[in-house]
Amino acid sequence: MSSPAALPPSAPSSPAATPPGGWWAVCLCAAWCGTCGIYRPLFDELARAHPEVRFEWVDIEDESDLAGDLDVETFPTLLIADGQRARFLGPLLPQAPVLERLLASLRAAAPGGAGLGGEAQGVFERVRAARSR
Repeated sequence: MSSPAALPPSAPSSPAATPPGGWWAVCLCAAWCGTCGIYRPLFDELARAHPEVRFEWVDIEDESDLAGDLDVETFPTLLIADGQRARFLGPLLPQAPVLERLLASLRAAAPGGAGLGGEAQGVFERVRAARSR
């Protein structure tokens, strides 16, 4: 059985389209993961539908420095951040409406919301630093 072709990195939202400190949705994936390959077009479609959120696709094997010591056990794993704090980190059903509802609920509860801290915050800070250049 041959492995799927590597997925190209996500074209990040343009910095002009994403407000400073705006929301981020980061999909942590692996090129060999068939589920991630199926999810990718849905994720990209959500990015186009929500230009106010910065969507990033991170292959944790090609960009292992961004994932750090985070042990991703299930794909896709999503990291959602409010621009400053990681607010969610975990596996998510690979369905666009599920991510859309999660984003809506986190954004509605955003003012003064507590971040996750720890590993989730570290991953977000590394992704933000690498992708904000």
